[in-house]
Amino acid sequence: MTETAEPDAPFTYVDLFAGIGGFHAAMKSFGGRCEYAVEIDKDAAAIYKLNWGLDPRGDITKVANDDVMTVPKSDVLLAGFPCQSFSKSGAQRGMDEARGTLFWNVARVIEGQKREDRPKVVILENVRNLVGPRHRHEWDVIIRTLRELGYRVSDDPSIMSPHWLPLEKGGRPQVRERVFITATLLPEDVVDELPVLPAIRDRDLRGGEEWDLAADLPLDEDHHVNGCDLTDDERTWINAWDAWVRLMWDLVGDSPHARLPGHPVWVDAWVTNDKLRIPEDTPTWKRNFLVKNADLYTRHKAALDAWIKAYKVKSFPPSRRKFEWQAQQTRSLWECVMHLRPSGIRAKRPTYLPALVAITQTSIVGSRERRISPREAARLQGLPDWYTFGDQSDAASYKQLGNGVNVGVVAHVLRKHVERDEEILKITAPGLVDAVVNSTYTSPDDALEALGLTPAE
Repeated sequence: MTETAEPDAPFTYVDLFAGIGGFHAAMKSFGGRCEYAVEIDKDAAAIYKLNWGLDPRGDITKVANDDVMTVPKSDVLLAGFPCQSFSKSGAQRGMDEARGTLFWNVARVIEGQKREDRPKVVILENVRNLVGPRHRHEWDVIIRTLRELGYRVSDDPSIMSPHWLPLEKGGRPQVRERVFITATLLPEDVVDELPVLPAIRDRDLRGGEEWDLAADLPLDEDHHVNGCDLTDDERTWINAWDAWVRLMWDLVGDSPHARLPGHPVWVDAWVTNDKLRIPEDTPTWKRNFLVKNADLYTRHKAALDAWIKAYKVKSFPPSRRKFEWQAQQTRSLWECVMHLRPSGIRAKRPTYLPALVAITQTSIVGSRERRISPREAARLQGLPDWYTFGDQSDAASYKQLGNGVNVGVVAHVLRKHVERDEEILKITAPGLVDAVVNSTYTSPDDALEALGLTPAE
């Protein structure tokens, strides 16, 4: 599990819940050396080994527990741990309250080392909901635990998404807000009484500049990619709703203020206003939904009836008789990004994509008439084009990417954290400071491309 290359690396790191190596890629872009990695999913571990030359197979609960702590010392500890409910006893030490959760095993790695051997920087990543009201207790336990272990850490989170970063800093056209907790080990003779700010404060560095998927991802020009092509049924549904979009633009006109319906459209709810009957116990949201659909149908009944008949819309599956337009002034569905969701077809402008998820609702890019490919999805997470998934299934690759971290975001968070605590880290981890502050590259993309790595044999 120890990387043998780069013996003179400026800093070292351990990669917990390593996945396929998003954290690894970001640290590698600054010249770091991985001392240890652990990942319980054997398929993800195999892809990690294929690309990085380390075998991270293992279960953190077995390598970091009450009896065993086999993780070596390092300068940086990284962990995108799953969020779990903690004990709510309230009066216990943070470590005790975290017991039984995967965060406890992360904390155990730190606690099990001598103070001087503990990682000088800890970066934890989690979903946006970790700082929501339902998880306030979990957040408090994590912060309290890190402080008990000797770390300087903010009460407030760093929140970052790849679409907030400029392309030249590793940004990507993907909305993927994540919470980062960044902590610096205090020297034993230092008492930190100053207010600690989060590492990320000015989040939107891109400003008002729009993303362009085709140019900024970039999208491949090919309209056919094995495993990504649309089925005949999918083309039928999209063609029908594309005709609806074009029809509605004809009906609402070309005025600069003209808009297509912004509410969800549901063919099954189309009745004229005089025939609309809504039960008294209907929730307000659904009442509004039914009223708007009835009003739409009443105003355009003849045209909509002709559309239904021409495209046999009533024969579509129920979820394909629902449609949601969020593409503003776009004139054709085939110019949009689409999602075939259980709740209906959703259309958005082709500027950026929603967060990759570990399920099969892969975005359809209308201009390419297919879903995004695993290669494009890897680019969306900031992985270089030399990164390979071997011969595993596309479904496995999408799942692993959906579970991963964005490389550009991690690199940005590390840079900002080092800048925040530079005075302390100059003493405790000078190599890390030098590698980050004086990096030749402003983007991890350029650094990873320069590495020119090839998959491990």
